[in-house]
Amino acid sequence: MKEAAYLRKRLVAPSGGRISLADHDPAWTGRIAKAAAAASLRDGLLQLAKYQERLYAQDTYALLVIFQAMDAAGKDGTIRHVMGGLNPQGCQVFSFKAPSAEERDHDYLWRSVKALPERGRIGIHNRSYYEEVLVARVHGGILQAQQLPPASKRRGVWKRRFEEINNLERYLVDNGVVVLKFFLHVSKAEQKRRFLARIDEPRKNWKFAMGDVRERAHWNEYMRAYEDAFTHTSTPHAPWYIIPADHKWFMRLAVAAIMYQTMRDLDLRYPTVPAEKLAELRQARDLLLAEKD
Repeated sequence: MKEAAYLRKRLVAPSGGRISLADHDPAWTGRIAKAAAAASLRDGLLQLAKYQERLYAQDTYALLVIFQAMDAAGKDGTIRHVMGGLNPQGCQVFSFKAPSAEERDHDYLWRSVKALPERGRIGIHNRSYYEEVLVARVHGGILQAQQLPPASKRRGVWKRRFEEINNLERYLVDNGVVVLKFFLHVSKAEQKRRFLARIDEPRKNWKFAMGDVRERAHWNEYMRAYEDAFTHTSTPHAPWYIIPADHKWFMRLAVAAIMYQTMRDLDLRYPTVPAEKLAELRQARDLLLAEKD
């Protein structure tokens, strides 16, 4: 994928400074033509499948791929299109909804940590522990209802959670888990168009939920919460990628390109077979060839 290195550099949220979503155009496509993007995506998905096989065989690294977005940004479709060509045996997808009673009885990182990928695998989290500095921040009643000591709900809670998340991700990276974080950045106008399509087209009715429209009323609050999260948790070891999502074809290309470049940089290789194992293979070959049909 010739665009991979460029897109990864262009779409990363830099660490160490204030992140403003106003600086990121949801409709940006980098002057890449749609037809060229489709061809590049097909090639990239084939390469991803090859890298996944090496990842699995090497059994040293794991990939944690996190998707966050506003409703109708295209998380499910992106996961389906980009990950559809991977071997299901080496890929795990978890979609996190509102916490269950069991999950509320644990710390907020617990359910995500429980779902972390094993070495050699790709773990995809459709929403994640970042919900606890996004939804819980926009809707203050969520935090107040959590079974936490009173001191854990007071001023400074979001800064503390950013530090906890950074510490977790630093720990994961130090232990061979590559953390890829994608924010699918859809505009408010494009979200409205997609909501109307879900209402007006019978085959899409099942996708629509009235709660999505209610959350739209908090759009500005969510944008501020996302910006604060990116500012505090886009780090050199686990950066955020802000993916323009108004054009689904470009969004899928960008996600695939960044995954491709990341896996390529790991220099994944098949394990070297020791001399005694090679001798066993030669012996097995001789035995098979000596068999009478």
